[in-house]
Amino acid sequence: MAPRRPPELYRAPFPLYALRVHRGARLALIAGGGGAAKTGIKNGLHFLQLDWRGGELCASLLHAHDTETRATMTMALAGDLIAAGQDASCHILSFRLQKPSGKKAEAGAEGAPDKAGAGDKGPRRRKAPTPSGSGSNGGMRSETSEVAVETLHCVQTDTSPDALQKAVCFNHDHTLLATGGVDGFLRVWEFPSMKKSLEFQAHNGEIEDIALSPDNKVVTVGRDFQCCVWQRDQMVTGLHWNENLPGIPEKAYRYQACRFGTVEDQAQALRLYTVQIPHKRERRPPPCYITKWDGHSFLPLLTRPCGNEVVSCLSVSDTGTFLGLGTVTGSVAIFVAFSLQRLYYVREAHGIVVTALAFLPDTPDLLQDNEAALLSVAVDSRCRLHRIPCRRSFPVWLMLLLCAGLIVASVLLLQLAFPGFL
Repeated sequence: MAPRRPPELYRAPFPLYALRVHRGARLALIAGGGGAAKTGIKNGLHFLQLDWRGGELCASLLHAHDTETRATMTMALAGDLIAAGQDASCHILSFRLQKPSGKKAEAGAEGAPDKAGAGDKGPRRRKAPTPSGSGSNGGMRSETSEVAVETLHCVQTDTSPDALQKAVCFNHDHTLLATGGVDGFLRVWEFPSMKKSLEFQAHNGEIEDIALSPDNKVVTVGRDFQCCVWQRDQMVTGLHWNENLPGIPEKAYRYQACRFGTVEDQAQALRLYTVQIPHKRERRPPPCYITKWDGHSFLPLLTRPCGNEVVSCLSVSDTGTFLGLGTVTGSVAIFVAFSLQRLYYVREAHGIVVTALAFLPDTPDLLQDNEAALLSVAVDSRCRLHRIPCRRSFPVWLMLLLCAGLIVASVLLLQLAFPGFL
């Protein structure tokens, strides 16, 4: 059974909209802010170091990067390069971990502890938030490295009057970057030069999400009820999730999110997952749906309802085993990708809409004794941890004991049925 309130790993000084996990450096990158409005709410990108201490996963602030008047709404990661969607532009940032000088390191170790979520840079002793979710600070941590961030490019990715980049995605080998926004145009950029290679109107209205397949087909989700598969600027097919569900009217639902995922033990297999949400809000909300598609033929394989709370974001684990869903009411769920059965659910894990999810890499040093771990961020400024414990088998001694008991019981029954049996 899932906990009532999952552990709070970190609390930022601004609303959170974007989240990514760096596999090699064990970093969680979270970003957001209050935008250009003069409300006093900062805009920033925080680098969190993930560590296990005292049997619990903890996140401590390693570096806070100021994004000035721009809130990061979308983010993609390619090694040590970040594509951050800020207003109508995509900013390409590079970062590196570097060792500070001896004197600087000593000064940081001897300095007074800072408050988690502060915007100071450089090495320092940092209080890490406790995993209890209370927001209090735990044991001291001595930083031994800092993060250097550099802006490489800035390109305009939306040209509408209310311009906003709403989706960004790298391809499999990080040679292409796709962006989409309010104007409905799909733009594909050569990476890292950011030379525009493709631009066309993919949807009549906002693009909600983008996914790129290993063979560079692009799937786009729009507010015009369409989910399209593109080979460059030619539409390969439009997806129709409800064609085998005649009881659902054509425009009662719209697509909200799309993600590609691998299949365990099937190297050539590929899956596409889409989420469909009701187009209109009703007093008794109808269920949302998840659909699993063949990632090569784009034929639907399975569709299941996933609850009555409107889904806001979708994530797929590295192994393709699990799906993570966040909702506009702050709830978080984890599903088994194969069967689309819900395995984990916490109602209102956040106080408001969940904006981004990211599974931790499937490595023993980060998962420990968990089968999967999912991070979630929301407009409530919190980053929370959701875990699926390993499903343990029966101990060998218990199995032997049960077998011995069955043998003894069988012998006693035979002796009662046939008195001369022994």
